[in-house]
Amino acid sequence: MISRQDVEHVARLSRLALNDAELERMREQLSGILAYIDKLRALDTAGVEPTSHAVPLVNVMRDDANRPCLSQDEALANAPDRSGEFFRVPRIIED
Repeated sequence: MISRQDVEHVARLSRLALNDAELERMREQLSGILAYIDKLRALDTAGVEPTSHAVPLVNVMRDDANRPCLSQDEALANAPDRSGEFFRVPRIIED
């Protein structure tokens, strides 16, 4: 079981300001998580192949295909502020 001092330490490291009720709730929740991890450690997983996901994933992205690039005029067509061949953006660095 995790102690209140451990929760206060983790909260301090995380820059969290927790009141007494929140500290107690976090202590209970973290203790429950650690207890569940102990249950998982007790399981015999010698014959289980390691996986990164419980179910197989399929990539839903399309294959990359070469296409012609936009011309400079097409790329700048919807620019809110154009300066010749460039996008004009607000200045962010002061002199």
